[in-house]
Amino acid sequence: MNRDLSSYAKQNINKEDIDEVISVLKSDFITQGPQVELFEKEICESTSANYAVTTNSATSALHIACMALDLKKGDFVWTSPITFVASANCAIYCGANIDFIDIDYKTGLISLEALKIKLERAQKENTLPKVIIPVHLGGVSCDMDSLFELSKTYGFSLIEDASHALGGKYKSNLVGSCARSSITVFSFHPVKIITTGEGGVACTNDREIAKKLYLLRSHGITKDKKEFLLQSTEDWQYEQQLLGYNYRMNEIQSALGRSQLKRLKSIVKKRNYLLKIYSELLRDTPFSLIEQPRDVYSAVHLAIIRIPQNLIKHYSNLFNGLRSIGIGTQLHYSPVHLQPFYRNLGFTDGDFIQSEKFAKSHFSLPLYPELEESDIKYIVKNLQDISSDLENQ
Repeated sequence: MNRDLSSYAKQNINKEDIDEVISVLKSDFITQGPQVELFEKEICESTSANYAVTTNSATSALHIACMALDLKKGDFVWTSPITFVASANCAIYCGANIDFIDIDYKTGLISLEALKIKLERAQKENTLPKVIIPVHLGGVSCDMDSLFELSKTYGFSLIEDASHALGGKYKSNLVGSCARSSITVFSFHPVKIITTGEGGVACTNDREIAKKLYLLRSHGITKDKKEFLLQSTEDWQYEQQLLGYNYRMNEIQSALGRSQLKRLKSIVKKRNYLLKIYSELLRDTPFSLIEQPRDVYSAVHLAIIRIPQNLIKHYSNLFNGLRSIGIGTQLHYSPVHLQPFYRNLGFTDGDFIQSEKFAKSHFSLPLYPELEESDIKYIVKNLQDISSDLENQ
């Protein structure tokens, strides 16, 4: 086994990707041009969404998604503590109040029971959320049917943080179809399912939301005279209609994304195959993968394993032991509410018990399309060997 396994995930760039990028570099446009629009069209085709608005990162997409839903100071946003900080930061950017929903320990996804209890209490206290951001951890969709029904009862909007889940399905719907949400956000960071280097996209079926997303990602500016608020017949004229940002994706990124998108189905199929191998090999060990709901087809961004109770006290030694022999492990995630910034907002240890427990008993093993069965056998064997040594100490 000579393969480098030191990263838990890595980008997959082939000759076709490189050729597409070179072609753009030789073209007339490298910032805004036809590739961006084509990429957005193809994302719509790959997700069944009506509109796709690309951005320079998923963080930017989350930010303008919140703005497009008119999130403002005094509003409440709830999300999972087991996620990257951007899922919560996007609310803070808008001046909103952030809170969290504890997870289901078995899946790492938002706990519907915890959510129902929290909503009932918030209704009595007049602190219901304007937006809830469910996080599709590791590529596995949350229970969107149940979340959608709750959204109708309590009057909140849903933004799916599907950064991990491009190419996945919830029941018969592609993740990103927005069948049960206002907006779905994907990430194209190098470790995600496909990459544009850095980048993201916000998908929606709502024309008015899409119009606002387009404005917000480009300084609030439109060049479409049909949308002008002031009359103008000059070809060079444009209007800034609201305060937006420079969150645009460029032609180079879009060309790479278009090339990668062509093999999305095969990438997700290979990831599922690799996860199945992990599952089979882990059966004879005290470790297991986190559970996946039956009605979900995961995009399999991560291979998150659960550490048995008797080894939790050796968590650091197990984690670092694998890293010391070149096997990339990673925590997904340190609970957001325990980061110093969020502690300063009043959150503390014990606020979301299942999330805190999850972070102390799970970590990710390497998973990306270049892995072979022999690599996974090597990883699992060393996981067993190190854990056996720790048990015998």
